[in-house]
Amino acid sequence: MRSLVILGSTGSIGQQALDLVRRYPGRLRVVGLGAGRRADLLLEQVHRFRPRVVALADPVAARRLETELPAGPVVLAGEEGMRELAGWPEADTVVVATSGLGGLVPTLAALQAGKRVALANKETLVAAGNLVMAAARGKELLPVDSEHVALHQCLRGEDPAAVRRIILTGSGGPFRTLDAPGLARVTAREALRHPVWKMGPKITVDSATLMNKGLEVIEAHHLFGVDYDRIEVLIHPEGVVHSLVEMGDGSVLAQLGPPDMRLALAYALFYPERVSPPVSLLELAGRTLTFEPPRLEDFPCLRHACRAGRMGGTMPAVLSAADEVAVERFLRGEISFPGISRVVGRVMEEHVPGPAASLEEILEADAWARRRAAEVAGE
Repeated sequence: MRSLVILGSTGSIGQQALDLVRRYPGRLRVVGLGAGRRADLLLEQVHRFRPRVVALADPVAARRLETELPAGPVVLAGEEGMRELAGWPEADTVVVATSGLGGLVPTLAALQAGKRVALANKETLVAAGNLVMAAARGKELLPVDSEHVALHQCLRGEDPAAVRRIILTGSGGPFRTLDAPGLARVTAREALRHPVWKMGPKITVDSATLMNKGLEVIEAHHLFGVDYDRIEVLIHPEGVVHSLVEMGDGSVLAQLGPPDMRLALAYALFYPERVSPPVSLLELAGRTLTFEPPRLEDFPCLRHACRAGRMGGTMPAVLSAADEVAVERFLRGEISFPGISRVVGRVMEEHVPGPAASLEEILEADAWARRRAAEVAGE
């Protein structure tokens, strides 16, 4: 029986994690739930899963929730509440399914408390990969991204020195075949119609710009200790091959599966055990698998991310923060789809990367990038 704290329980990944709790009642139980400000949905989850403790990042929403739960559970609030929830003594596993840099402090707290961390928050590793990997030394940090779960499986039992390169696959998003004039006309509603995956708004837009794939390149560098020269990206529209590893002898290992995040979550929660699948099995008969290189000239966000990763220091944190602001402005209709890459590129050009050796340095770079990105987006 694993005892879970789920941070971001009201989001897409968090709700899929709770679906696994329903599917494996004798194996998983909820100890704590955390969310941003969606007190109404969190209240429903409390009644369904009976956690001992809950937390809301929004203190006002937390106070409102507390009035709805006079007999418990314990209600925590704010950043400190999320940090306390991440280290809750009764839990052995923490699923970090929040979006944005708000997942960083709870992730560090969970690792420092000796929890298994199932990490679905990209910004944490992108902005603070060195800090997180140092905190994870001797601990259990398991990725939840389908691509990194695929790499984790391909590399099980392999000598890291024998890896020639790793290849991250991506569907290409809803605009894979559009040219530059077509991309300039797309709307937020169109960007949110992902052809393969069901995800939250931010990651869905990042998938459309290919920023998501760039963030995953940075994550893979930290998770697997592979330098950037040995990480490549291929577009794979079918979303069945989740990533590949080419070994020194020319063998290529691949992990295939249905495009369903519950598979990746189950892998992280039950590792090293493999449980009966929570989704339908993959049908291979009659299936065609295609691969193509990414079009960097039309989707420059991937190039921005790879450049930020290579530069290192505070630049990945700046990339991530600027992208978060730009995506928000795009979803509000304030900038165009190509405007996302324009904002990110401008902010990166103006930033001189410094060291990212402390949480304070990373948060300072993040705050600067958010301010500057908002200014550039308003021009």
